[in-house]
Amino acid sequence: MEGMERARKRTPLFDWHKAGGAHMMEFGGFEMPLWYPTGAKREHLSVLTQAGLFDTSHMSVLEVRGPGGVDLLQLCFTRDLNACVPPRRGALVSGRSVYGAFLNERGECLDDAIVFQLAEERYLVVVNAGMGSVVAAHLEAHRGRMAAEVFDLSEKVGKVDLQGPASARILRAVLSAPESALPGMSYFSFKGHFDVASSRESEIRLTDGTPILLSRTGYTGEFGFEIFVRPERLVGLWESLLAAGRDLGLVPCGLAARDSLRVGAVLPLSHQDIGPWPFIRNPWEFALPFRPDRAGFTKDFVGAEALLGAADAEYTFPFVGFDPRKVADRGQAVVLDGSGKEIGSVLSCATDMGIGRHEGRIYSVVSPGRPQGFRPAGLSCGFLKVKPGLETGDTVALKDERRTVRVDVVADIRPDRTGRRPMRDML
Repeated sequence: MEGMERARKRTPLFDWHKAGGAHMMEFGGFEMPLWYPTGAKREHLSVLTQAGLFDTSHMSVLEVRGPGGVDLLQLCFTRDLNACVPPRRGALVSGRSVYGAFLNERGECLDDAIVFQLAEERYLVVVNAGMGSVVAAHLEAHRGRMAAEVFDLSEKVGKVDLQGPASARILRAVLSAPESALPGMSYFSFKGHFDVASSRESEIRLTDGTPILLSRTGYTGEFGFEIFVRPERLVGLWESLLAAGRDLGLVPCGLAARDSLRVGAVLPLSHQDIGPWPFIRNPWEFALPFRPDRAGFTKDFVGAEALLGAADAEYTFPFVGFDPRKVADRGQAVVLDGSGKEIGSVLSCATDMGIGRHEGRIYSVVSPGRPQGFRPAGLSCGFLKVKPGLETGDTVALKDERRTVRVDVVADIRPDRTGRRPMRDML
C-alpha cells in the first residue's frame, strides 16, 4: 500500500491542498482534492452564484506541429476543423478551440478533448488525466507520411479553472492589461501562451509579467476560464486568484463539485459516460461531423465507418430525479421500464444541489424566473444507457442494492447556465 501511495502523482498545488484541509483521493493517477472543509455543496453552489477555483493540472496536454498537423487531426479527431466554429460553421482559426473526441476503428471513444489552434501549423490538444501517452500513440499510429510531429507536454504545464459568474471580475485584478484582454472574448476563444518562446506569449500576462494562455472554456457549464501557466508559477497564480476573489465569494473546489457541476451541465466523463461502445446516439453527437441529412459525414475520420454501421448501438440519455437521492453509477445500477423490465444501466449519477422542481418545472438557484423564495434541495441527475429508444419525458426507475428511485428522461438538466453569456454581461 505504501508503494502505491508513493506511485501516485502530485500536481504543484498538492502541498497547498493538504495545508488547506482538503480531503484527497486518487484520480487519473494523481492525488487530487475531493472537497475542502467548506464542503462539496457550498463549492457547487459557489460556482453557480459566485465563483470556484479548480486545480486541473492533472489533465494531459499535447502539441501537434507541422504543415500536416491539421490533416492528422482531421483524420483522428471527430470534429471537422474546416467547419466547426459557430455561428456559421467556419473553419478553426488561430485563437479558437473546439470540443470533440478521438475514436478507434470500432467507433469507440478513446478520449474526449479540446483542440486549440495556436497558429497555422500548431495545435494544442487537452485530454484527460493519464491519457496523454495514449492519445499521442494513437496520433503517431495514424501519422503515416504526414508532415506532423506530436509532443507530449503532460506534467510540463500547470492549469487551473476559474468558473462562475464572478470570474471575469476576479481576473481583472490579476491581469496586467484586463481592459484589452477580456472584452470581446467569446465562448471557446483564447489568448496568449504560457511558453515564452511562442509568438502569442505577449498577448496576455499576469501583473507580475508571467505569460499565460487564457481560454474561455471549462467543464462546469458556467461562465469561466481555463488558465494555462508554467508549473513553477502555478502556486502563485492560485494564491493571487484566491486573494483577488476573497470579497467576491471565490472558494477552492474539488473533484466532487466538478463532477456534480458537469453532470448538471450534460457533460460526459470520459471512460464512464463515453467509452468502449459506439460514440453515437448520445447527447454529444454535436461532436460528430454529420451532413445535414445525417446520412453521412462531411469528412472521413477514424471510426466513421463503424459509426454509420452501428445499427444496434445503445442510446445514452440524460435524466433528472425528483429529490437528491442517488443510486450507484458506473454500471452498478440498472434501469427498469414501467413494467419492471431491465432495459439498461446507469453511467453517471450525481446530485446537482443548485436545482429543484416547482409545479412540474425544473429551476436553478439562479434562474431569472424562479418562484419567490425558491430554495433548491437538489435533484439527482446523470446519464443512463439503454437498448430501446426512450423519449424525452419518459419516466423510468433506477435500482441498485440500496434503493429504487424514479427519474425522468430529459433533453437538458440544469437550466439557465451562464457558460455562453456575452463577456460584456459578465464584466
